[in-house]
Amino acid sequence: MVMAHKNIDEQTGYDVDLLTKIEEHDVKALSSLYDRHSVLLYSVILRILREKTDAEKVLQDLFMAVWDASEKYQPRLGSPSVWLTRLARNLAIHKIRSKGYNITVGNSEEGTYDEFFSGDIAESPERLTLLSPQQEEIMIALSMLSNDQKELIEFAYFRGFTVEEMAAHFQLPPSTVRTKINSSMGILRQKLRHLL
Repeated sequence: MVMAHKNIDEQTGYDVDLLTKIEEHDVKALSSLYDRHSVLLYSVILRILREKTDAEKVLQDLFMAVWDASEKYQPRLGSPSVWLTRLARNLAIHKIRSKGYNITVGNSEEGTYDEFFSGDIAESPERLTLLSPQQEEIMIALSMLSNDQKELIEFAYFRGFTVEEMAAHFQLPPSTVRTKINSSMGILRQKLRHLL
């Protein structure tokens, strides 16, 4: 695990260097940052929007925003990958709200938490080889949550539901939803604090 932390620190340092170069309008640095993070960011955006064309547009908007405002990155708020993921999520949710479409919550298995993060990590070593060290640690941390906790995180983070919308959907009081989300996020923060 010490080697993984060292590798993560090196990746973070490299990303910070790229953002510094992007501030100086280095196109190659933007291209490198895109190559390093676009697959993960696209999957987060697609996960929220569920439409490829919109996801591609939001990904493009994201990297244009990075080009225009890379100086807004603040290391004290997390690694560049955390910052980029937060931007991706926020832009995707903004797209949903501005477009006015409603992501339906039905019985369809498409778009469930299990489809995105599923599988026992121990049973799928080939999946681990496709993940960055950070993604691997996130997968392990998420596997420590109960299915209810995972589902609430999915609805809040990936689907952009408000507490009130989740309370109505799950037929729970809003205070219970808040408590469960805060508890889940506390677990994730504790397990992933070295990445933040």
